[in-house]
Amino acid sequence: MTGPRYIILSALAFAVMGILVKTAGGAGIPLLEIILARAVISVLLSLYAIARAGVHPLGNQRWWLLARGVTGFCSLNCVFYAVLHLPFAEATLLQYLHPIFTAALAFVLLREVPTTGTLVCVALSVLGLMVMLMPSFADPVSDKDALAVLAGLGGAFGSGLAYVIVRKLASTEHPSVIVLYFPMVCVPGALLLGFDEFVWPDESMLWVLLGVGCFAQLGQIALTRAMSLDSASRAASLSYVQIVFAMLLGLTFFGEWPTVYTLLGAGLIIAGAIINTLVKFPGRPG
Repeated sequence: MTGPRYIILSALAFAVMGILVKTAGGAGIPLLEIILARAVISVLLSLYAIARAGVHPLGNQRWWLLARGVTGFCSLNCVFYAVLHLPFAEATLLQYLHPIFTAALAFVLLREVPTTGTLVCVALSVLGLMVMLMPSFADPVSDKDALAVLAGLGGAFGSGLAYVIVRKLASTEHPSVIVLYFPMVCVPGALLLGFDEFVWPDESMLWVLLGVGCFAQLGQIALTRAMSLDSASRAASLSYVQIVFAMLLGLTFFGEWPTVYTLLGAGLIIAGAIINTLVKFPGRPG
C-alpha cells in the first residue's frame, strides 16, 4: 500500500461514515450522541490495535497528541453539524477546502514546500469545488444554512490543522496511538456537552452507529498511515476524491442526482488527483 492508495481508502471510508451520520441524524439521534458512539468504538478498536503492537498507549509527544485530539473533536463537531443541516454532497464539498489550509499550515509549521503537482492538484480541485457550488451562489441563504456553511468551513480549517499535526507525529508515534487521542477527547467532551439530550436508539440505529465508528476508525488509520508515507499537502490534496464518493453515495442512498455543475467539478477534481499521483514535476518534494 502506498500513500495515495491509503488516502483513497480513507476517503471512501469517511464517505460511507458520512452517509451513516446523515442517516442517524435523520432518525433523531443528536449530534453529540453520534460523536460519542464513534469515539467509544474508536477507543476499543485503538486499544486492541495498540495491545497487539505492544506500544505504550499514551505515546511519546503527549502534548502534540492531546492537541490532535482537541483539534479533531472541534473539527468533527463542525463537520457533522454541516452534514446534518446541508445536502450531503455540499457538506462534503465545504469540508474539502481543507487541503488549502493543510498546504498553508504545513508550509508554516513543518516547512514543507509543496510540489508543483500538489499545487496543480489543489488549484484544479478548488476550481472543481467552485464549479460545483455555482448554482448556490444565486440563491438566498437562510441563517441556519449560513451557520451550517460556516461550520463546514470551520471543519475544513480544523481538518487541515489536524492533518499537519498528524504529519508531525507520524514519524514517532504508532498510528493507533495517534488515533486513540481523538476519542480520548471526544468521549468526555460529548458526555459533558450533550448527555442531557441523548436518546436510546432502536436496533437499526445501533447498527448505524456501530458502522459510524467502524468506518471512522478505518478512515483514521488509513489517513494516518498515508501521512507517514507522504507529505501532508500531497496527501490532503489527493483526499479530494471523497467528494466523488460522496456524490455517488448521495445518489445511491438519498436520490441526489448530480447536476452538470457537479459532474464538471468532479471531473476537475479527478484530473487533479491523477496529475498529483502519476505526473512527475520538477521541484522540491513536499
